[in-house]
Amino acid sequence: MIRSLTSSDIKTVFRVINESTQAYKGIIPADQWKEPYMPIDELKEEVEAGVKFFGWEEGDTLIGVMGFQPVKDTTLIRHAYVLTKHQRRGIGRKLLSYLMSLATTPEILVGTWEATWAIQFYEKYGFKLVSPKEKDRLLRKYWNIPDRQIETSVVLRFERSSL
Repeated sequence: MIRSLTSSDIKTVFRVINESTQAYKGIIPADQWKEPYMPIDELKEEVEAGVKFFGWEEGDTLIGVMGFQPVKDTTLIRHAYVLTKHQRRGIGRKLLSYLMSLATTPEILVGTWEATWAIQFYEKYGFKLVSPKEKDRLLRKYWNIPDRQIETSVVLRFERSSL
């Protein structure tokens, strides 16, 4: 079941994100990797900056999270993670579809590390990889991330006109 997450869920969201990011170990450049990958203070800053988290729960257990952030004239999908032992069961797809249905902007953007499997996941749902020049422009316009992360990331775009 998908539900909107609240401040009382922050420790559980922290656990899901940091356990799930282990899949990126070795893909995220060593100079960008840290443990925990997203410290709790950074997670709280993301929420304060407008990232609204939704989660997939089974029973009383949160096993997947995904953030949604309207920014300027677009919508960003942020921090999409499913616990490793629950991956490949359609949870990410369900969360992504739900968040896409909430977006009211003509485009939705996803920024992610340059991992083939992550890119392929979003491409299955109609997102298209943007050019490196466009990626740099979009990351600088809509995200607040360091230059080094911009160098090693990709952006995918979903345009409603492509439906």
